Amino acid sequence: MPALWIRNARVIDPASRRDSVGDLFSLDGKIVPRLSAADRRRARKIDARGLVAAPGLVDIHVHFREPGQTQKETIATGSRAAAAGGFTTVVCMPNTAPAADNAGTIQFILDAVRRDSLVKVLPTGCITIGMKGENLAPIGSLKRAGVVAITDDGDCVQSNELMRRAIEYAKMFGLPVMDHCQDQSMTEGAVMNEGNVSIRLGLRGWPNAAEDLIVSRNVILSRYTGAHIHMQHISSALSVEIVRRAKADGVCVTAEATPHHIALTDEALATYDTNFKMNPPLRTEADRRALIVGLRDGTLDCISTDHAPHTDYEKDKEFDYAPNGIIGLETALAVVLEVLVRQSRFPLRKALDLMTRKPAGVLGLPAGTLASGAPADICIFDPDEAWTYDAKKGYSKSSNSPWNGRTLRGRVKTTIVDGRIVFPLAAS
Repeated sequence: MPALWIRNARVIDPASRRDSVGDLFSLDGKIVPRLSAADRRRARKIDARGLVAAPGLVDIHVHFREPGQTQKETIATGSRAAAAGGFTTVVCMPNTAPAADNAGTIQFILDAVRRDSLVKVLPTGCITIGMKGENLAPIGSLKRAGVVAITDDGDCVQSNELMRRAIEYAKMFGLPVMDHCQDQSMTEGAVMNEGNVSIRLGLRGWPNAAEDLIVSRNVILSRYTGAHIHMQHISSALSVEIVRRAKADGVCVTAEATPHHIALTDEALATYDTNFKMNPPLRTEADRRALIVGLRDGTLDCISTDHAPHTDYEKDKEFDYAPNGIIGLETALAVVLEVLVRQSRFPLRKALDLMTRKPAGVLGLPAGTLASGAPADICIFDPDEAWTYDAKKGYSKSSNSPWNGRTLRGRVKTTIVDGRIVFPLAAS
């Protein structure tokens, strides 16, 4: 593998607090402080003048649908979408078909990753068998098979006792537990946020309390057991406050927000466009602002996309019957730059921290830094370039995006994994 010499970039590495214009080097797939004269002559050179070079982005919440739902996405297509979005490490959810609740399915996923993926794809395993919330999956076997966390994402464990036992076992094996926080008894038939907009549109509402109750449950269980519970895609202002108080008390909980929940509100559903239908649903402006405050003060640890592909024919239904979920890997950086940096005045380094070092830290992943000796996983982007996103021409197999046809600012130019250029694809 040739040496790599990125020249004249604004290098931002939140982990080392570096933010300066200069050069960045890699050799044998690792970040190095300098190259020898001979290596410089042989190195592949990238002129990044006017661009930002940052650690490869890290997303700890994606759905790549393989095995069993490959009409929506595959490891190959999902990893290409990730590379196009500047992501070099992603963590896949286990709601595949069959569910990733055993070592055999995990091995199938890892084989597909080795064969087809452009980026680093790490699997999670189920909390319960078949994600049915009835019997615990073999957590020790899943750990040995290579999962980095366990979760029933999309099907929150409703039994408090079962969840308690799950996190106790997970703690024994050093595995974080990731939870989709939803009291299902309060959301049956719900398709959007409960509030003025749902009343106006005549759609069944999903109350904030359904999330808040499970977030509270998880805080209590984490305090009781000492286990690490990570709350996925927080959307409610009260949930943010519950996590804030728990952290102040030293409880071992973490939480994430998504680009769509910090950018959009339930008002976006006025046209019944199913590309704005997701779970948890888009909330109110007050909730949106609370998420941004939570990201600013550290209550919310990171940003994750919850990239959830669905086919056009699945989404092209009456609102009540269309599945929840949107894709988001290719647009995440641009949305974060707009909402956090330009609108909310976050320093660029802080916004990137939420997409690099901090998500890696939640799961203890060796990613999210440009420190010497670290893997040469790099995202080079133009923070100001305007471009129009055409989901049909994107790299994901699906196109269910609320950003389709919108002009965004901030575009990934080059993505590098272990010193190898994986985006643009023609350069790989």
